[in-house]
Amino acid sequence: MASEHRDTSGRPIVAVTGMGMVTSLGAGKADNWAALTAGRSGIHTITRFPTEGLRTTIAGTVDFVPVEPFCAPLLSEKLATLAAEEAVGQAGIGSAGDFPGQLFIAVPPVEMEWPQREALAKASGQTGDITYDDLLKAAGAGDFAPWHDLFLFGTVADRISERFGTKGSPISLSTACSSGATAIQLGVEAIRRGESEAVLAIGTDGSVHAEALIRFSLLSALSTQNTPPEEAAKPFSKNRDGFVMGEGAAALVLENYDHALARGARILGIVAGCGEKGDGFHRTRSSPSGAPIVAAIAEAIADAGLTPDDIGYINAHGTSTPENDKMEALGVTTVLGERMAHVPISSNKSMIGHTLTAAGAIEAVVSLLTIAHGRLPPTINYRVPDPAIPLDVVPNTARDATVTCVLSNSFGFGGQNTCLVFTAEPVA
Repeated sequence: MASEHRDTSGRPIVAVTGMGMVTSLGAGKADNWAALTAGRSGIHTITRFPTEGLRTTIAGTVDFVPVEPFCAPLLSEKLATLAAEEAVGQAGIGSAGDFPGQLFIAVPPVEMEWPQREALAKASGQTGDITYDDLLKAAGAGDFAPWHDLFLFGTVADRISERFGTKGSPISLSTACSSGATAIQLGVEAIRRGESEAVLAIGTDGSVHAEALIRFSLLSALSTQNTPPEEAAKPFSKNRDGFVMGEGAAALVLENYDHALARGARILGIVAGCGEKGDGFHRTRSSPSGAPIVAAIAEAIADAGLTPDDIGYINAHGTSTPENDKMEALGVTTVLGERMAHVPISSNKSMIGHTLTAAGAIEAVVSLLTIAHGRLPPTINYRVPDPAIPLDVVPNTARDATVTCVLSNSFGFGGQNTCLVFTAEPVA
């Protein structure tokens, strides 16, 4: 259909008509929003696997979604399904198993986990060194064939696509901690190019298992302040010492604005701008200049046809690692200037942990709920401000505020930076 409404660059406007969300705080937007604005934490002691001898023993795991025996791809699929069911149901688009558009889904990197490797090693009958290729060959035969399919990167996308009946080849992506935002960005671009009137964008991650915890711990990225668990994640605080792993998923139905109006859909908000900047400075660290982060923020605002003065609130990446919080503060201050001292900013990760691949999508939903409800979720555990980060952090308690434009930041390992701008109405 022809688009009558266009953004400031002459492109179709991208509206959000459905949202779904699940985190360690619960399933569904309503429960999560109530918990986040109440400052409640979903971070707790891990019970999924033994943690004796580990420096970090806490996470924001989603334990109320059963997966037995546990494996990350299966939990990621279940979380994505819950979020997508809520989003598609709210949008009221298509029919059951017949979504009229493409699927873009951010999923965690997939590899066989320790329990599967041990079982396959025994089944292979080999002695001596057993390579990962040996395990893959064993998984592709006999009773283990289903495991082979499960541990392929595109399997989660294929299953979600089949369940919801999305059109075309589903797109799986992984851009580290910016993945959820990247899925939304790709959906926005597809609608702007006229390839689809509607898309389903999802970010999902259910990958808290022993090996993942140990790997992040070896990078010195995780908080070791295990007691009490709910006080470990403290973004922008002077005494922050690392992030806490979390799990969850979020889904958004994105539509051509005119398509949504024509079918009488309720518009929940607008994805007005997207900014992306690759770095490549280091496998985990940000460029010390902050230039890629600055560029991604500035590009998202410009892409929306706005200026930095239009940003009313920032949903921070805010991981609680010493370097990341410092670099994010540098980035937003460089772009927004002196005004940044008075622009409220907060991090949901203080309550749900870092949901990794899902984070950008979850924070997109929270950004839109912030606009809808006029309430800013707090950064809990903010009791010792870092004097080197002079920001208007929303501390410990939610703040009422009328917000019409939100910047949501997602900065990933390897310098993969994606920023999104959400508005209440189309930008004139």
